[in-house]
Amino acid sequence: MTQSDSDSDPEPAYMRFFPYDAPYEHQREAMGTIADALGDGRDVLFEGACGTGKTLAALAPALDHARRTGKTVVITTNVHQQTRQFVEEARAITRQEPIRSVVFRGKGSMCHIDVGYEECQALRDTTRDLVEAEQERGELGERGEELLDEAQSGEEGAAEGRQAVMEELDALDEELAELHEAATCEHYYNNLVGDTDEFYEWLFEDVRTPDEIYERAGDEGFCGYELLKEGMEGIDLAVCNYRHLLDPVIREQFFRWLGRDPEDVVVVFDEAHNLESAAREYAARTLTETTVDSALGELEETDDPRVGPAENVLEAFREALVGTYDEALAFGEREGVGEDWYDLSITNERGRDDLTLAFLDAYTGKGIHGDLDRALELGEDLDRQYEEAYKDGETRTRKECRVLQAATFVDDWLRDSDEEGQYPVVSVRRPAAGDGDADDDPIYGRAELYTCIPRRVTRPLFEELHASVLMSATLRPFDVLADVLGLSEGAVDDRDPEVADDPVAMAYGEQFPEERRRTYAVDVPALFASKRDDPAVQRRVAEALSDAVEFTPGNTLAFFPSYREAERYHDLLDGSATRYLDRPGERADDLRRRFTDDDDAVLLTSLWGTLAEGVSFDGDDARTVVVVGVPYPHLDDRTEAVQEAYETAFGDGADVDDPGWKYAVEVPTVRKTRQALGRVVRSPSDFGVRVLLDERYTERARREMSKYSVSGSFPAEERVEHIDVEPGKLKFAMLNFYSDMDAWAGAPPAP
Repeated sequence: MTQSDSDSDPEPAYMRFFPYDAPYEHQREAMGTIADALGDGRDVLFEGACGTGKTLAALAPALDHARRTGKTVVITTNVHQQTRQFVEEARAITRQEPIRSVVFRGKGSMCHIDVGYEECQALRDTTRDLVEAEQERGELGERGEELLDEAQSGEEGAAEGRQAVMEELDALDEELAELHEAATCEHYYNNLVGDTDEFYEWLFEDVRTPDEIYERAGDEGFCGYELLKEGMEGIDLAVCNYRHLLDPVIREQFFRWLGRDPEDVVVVFDEAHNLESAAREYAARTLTETTVDSALGELEETDDPRVGPAENVLEAFREALVGTYDEALAFGEREGVGEDWYDLSITNERGRDDLTLAFLDAYTGKGIHGDLDRALELGEDLDRQYEEAYKDGETRTRKECRVLQAATFVDDWLRDSDEEGQYPVVSVRRPAAGDGDADDDPIYGRAELYTCIPRRVTRPLFEELHASVLMSATLRPFDVLADVLGLSEGAVDDRDPEVADDPVAMAYGEQFPEERRRTYAVDVPALFASKRDDPAVQRRVAEALSDAVEFTPGNTLAFFPSYREAERYHDLLDGSATRYLDRPGERADDLRRRFTDDDDAVLLTSLWGTLAEGVSFDGDDARTVVVVGVPYPHLDDRTEAVQEAYETAFGDGADVDDPGWKYAVEVPTVRKTRQALGRVVRSPSDFGVRVLLDERYTERARREMSKYSVSGSFPAEERVEHIDVEPGKLKFAMLNFYSDMDAWAGAPPAP
C-alpha cells in the first residue's frame, strides 16, 4: 500500500473515542488488534511498556464495540493512582465523544452515616417499606376523598366503599407508626421521595469522582452510593476496583446494577499482573477462635432443638483449633507471637491436615454432616430474625449471626480443605494490649482456607464475560499467565500472536528512543538472605548505590526487597543528596510530593510498596531508578504451598525446570522488578538510567550461576539492553550518558 493510499483510508470507527491528535503507531496497531478480538469475543493479553498509552489503546476499541453491540465496558485496577488516570482519560474522551461514565467505589467510603453492609441493607429495606406505605396511604387518602364526594352526590355504594378505605387507612396508620419508630436512613429516604433528576444531569455531564459524588449528594441530603447503583443501568463505562469483579457475590450484584448479563460486559483489567495475587486474596476464607466463641455464646441464648447439634460441631471445632495450635507451637515460640497473624504448618503425611483430624477426633455427635446441616439451618433462621428485629426498630444495630458464619466455614473446611490447590492453615496472634503488657494477653487462633491456584476464582469470570483485555507493562510470559488465570486451555505463543488459539497476545516493548535510556546490571555481590547482614556486602552495595545517586543530575528512586532493607541503606548512604525514607503503614502521597519538589534527592522504599507501580515519575521528578537486590517474597509455608500446587497443576506440560518455583516465585518477582524500572523514562522526550544492583541480573551470572540468575526471566528485547558493569565503573557510565543528554546544570561531579 502506498502512503497516499494509506492517507485516503477512512479512520476506523473506534477513533472517535481517541481524544488526542494522533495515536502512536503501536497504539494504532494495538487498537486494531483489540477491535478484531472483541468482535470475535476473544480475550486479549496486552503488554506495553510503561508510558506507552495502553489505557486508551484498550478503551477506544472497547467503547466503540460496546456502543455498536449494546454492551458496557468496565475498566478495573487495584492501584489507587491508576483510578485517577482512568478518570482523566474518560474525561478527555467524553469531551470529544460523550459517554455516560460512573466511577464506583465501595460503600464504606461513601456512607454518610457510617454503618456496615448488613446494617445498610436492613436500613434500606425498612426505609423502602416506609416510603411504600406512605405512598400507599396517599393513594388511599385520595381514593377516600373521591368516594366521599361520590357519597355526597348520592352514588350507590360509595359510602360503603369509603368505610372500607377508612379501615384500611387506620391499619396503614398503625403500620406507619411502627415504621417511623424503626431504624431508617434519612439519606436513602430522600433518594426515594426527592427529585434526583438534577443530580443525574450533573453526574453525567462529566466524569465525576467518588469524592465529588459524596460531597454533592451529601449537600443535597441524598445517598450518593445508592444513586450510583440506581443510575448505572445502560452506562457506557464503569470504573471500579478488582473486588467488584473478583468477589463472586459482589460481582453478581455489580452486573445487576449495570443492568447487564455478564456476556454483555467487556472488562479491561489494568495492572493485570496483579490479578493472580488479588484473586487469592478474595478467595481466602477464614474463621477466628473469637468468632466461634461468639457463636457458642449465641447458641446459649437460643431456645431451639437445633442448638444441641450446632454445639456438637462448633465446640468440637474450637477444641480442635486450640489443640492444633497448642501442639504446633514449638518451645518458646508462643512468647514471640505478636499482633500480626503468625502461620503454623498443619500439613502432614496422613492425607488430611492436623486440624481436620483433630476435629474429627473431638466430634462426639451422631453424625457430623447432619449436625452441620442443622447448624446451618439454625444460623439462617437466626440471621433472618436479626434482620427483622433491626428493621422493626427493636435493635439499634443489625446483629450479625456468628452461628451462620462459623457453621458455613466449618462446612467449607470439611468439603474443600483437602482439594488440590487449597492450602489449609492455622494462624495465631496476640491482641494489642490495653493498659497492661501485651505478653499477659492470651493468644487466639484462626483457621484459613488459602487458595493457591487463582484460576479457581478467575476462570468462571472469564468464561462468563463477552471478552476481556488484560493489560500491563509486565505480563509476559503469556503462556504462564494464561495457565495460572485459566484464560485458555490452548497454547499461547508470546512470540507470534497469530498462532495464539485463545486469547490474543501482543507485546510492545520500549517505544521511546533507545539512545535516551540506559539499563545497567551492576556486578555487586548477590543480596542473598544469608549475606544481607555481611558488612562487606553492605559496604559494596552502599558504595555502588551512593555512586548512582551522586552521578544522577536530579532525583533517584531506590527500590529494595523490603522496607527493612530500605531503612538499612538509608543509614549507609554517602553523599549530599537529601534522603527520603518510605515507611510501612504511612501515606506515601506527601512523601512523593516532597521528593518530586526536590532537585537532588533519593527516595528509598520497598519494591512491594505503593510507589513501585501505577505511579509516574516524569521528567525531573526522577532521572534514575535503582533496584537493589532481587525482591523475592518471603518464602514461607504459603509460598511453598503455591509452588507445590503449581508444580502439580503445570508440571507435566511445562517446558521449564521446576515450574513451581518459576511460575509462583521467579516470574512474579521479575515482573515487580520490571514495574519498578518503568517508573522513569515516561515519554519520547524523557531520558534516564535504570540500575539493577545485584550480580544475579548480569549476563555473567546467567552463564556461571544459572541456578540463581534471573536475567533469563526478562523478555529478550529488554535483556539485550542490559549492560553489565563493574561497581567501580558505574559512575563513569552514568557520567557519560548524562553528559550526552546535556543533563548537568553546571559542572558534573568528578569521578
